[in-house]
Amino acid sequence: MDRKPHTKLSLSRRALLLAAAAGAIAAPFGTAQAQAYPSKPITLIVPWPAGGSTDRHLRTLAEIASKHLGQNIIVQNQPGAGGTLGPSSMAMTAKPDGYTIAQFPMGMLRVPHMQKTNWHPINDFTFIMGVSGYTFGFTVKSDSPFKSFNDYIEAARKNPGQINYGSTGNGTSPHLLMEELAGNAKVKLNHIPFKGNADLQQALLGGHVMAQSDASGWDKFVDNGQMRLLLTFGEQRTKRWPEVPTAKELGYGVVSTSPYGLVGPKGMDPAVVKTLHDAFKKAMEDPKHVEVLEQLNQQAWYRTGDEYRKWAMETFEKDRGLIERLGLATPK
Repeated sequence: MDRKPHTKLSLSRRALLLAAAAGAIAAPFGTAQAQAYPSKPITLIVPWPAGGSTDRHLRTLAEIASKHLGQNIIVQNQPGAGGTLGPSSMAMTAKPDGYTIAQFPMGMLRVPHMQKTNWHPINDFTFIMGVSGYTFGFTVKSDSPFKSFNDYIEAARKNPGQINYGSTGNGTSPHLLMEELAGNAKVKLNHIPFKGNADLQQALLGGHVMAQSDASGWDKFVDNGQMRLLLTFGEQRTKRWPEVPTAKELGYGVVSTSPYGLVGPKGMDPAVVKTLHDAFKKAMEDPKHVEVLEQLNQQAWYRTGDEYRKWAMETFEKDRGLIERLGLATPK
């Protein structure tokens, strides 16, 4: 009589022990599975049209980084608002899970000084890493009457507000550096904004604008003789176009490289940020990426996430003065 209850108890206990053991084994596995990153493709928002210099650069960088991450990185072009539409939309709508990231152009640090925005350029983002900076130049169509940049400025001096140029949008570096230069040269130019440099190149080639201020998406058009490069905006002349003077040496007092990097929505897991950072840093060092930077005449501008955020905070405050000086600030 005593054995049957004992047998039932033993069987029940054994079942409980087996279930507990199975759970103990499965729990860490399940937790690890939940924490695995990345487990699906990542979207990289490029806030410029396809085919431009930034698109060319970041598609190459993303392709290399995807191999280190073990997942595809899908480039999504989302142009508009001077390069701020894509990153700001991501910050407002995307989950901070590391599956949506974006390029962060300098316009993000300037547009909030020029108009009211529903996003903050520092507080609404997680900074992943700094990547590169542009070579800016000023080009005209090869049959333009402007043979030099001084020819262009002289025409603007004789025809105030009648001489135009295109840029990649209001508040972008190509726009602001030209407005600063025009102020220094004491001329009035007519600015025509575009969504990005791919659209801008076609407008210039089609004769819809007289000139353009832009990053080096014009490189192939200059090299094949369709455009004439009149000026660059670096500290020194470029290696690729050494015959072209800088704005600085011509006495216009403007130098700009406009660094940019990668960001995600605020609140990202530091471990996920590190995974992305490490993969993109390896990609930056890849010979294929170095080659693309050379083609675009860009320099690497590596910064850790913390360094990039610190730089962005300082630049956001510094550029407030530039915007106010140019008379472009939003009235308070």
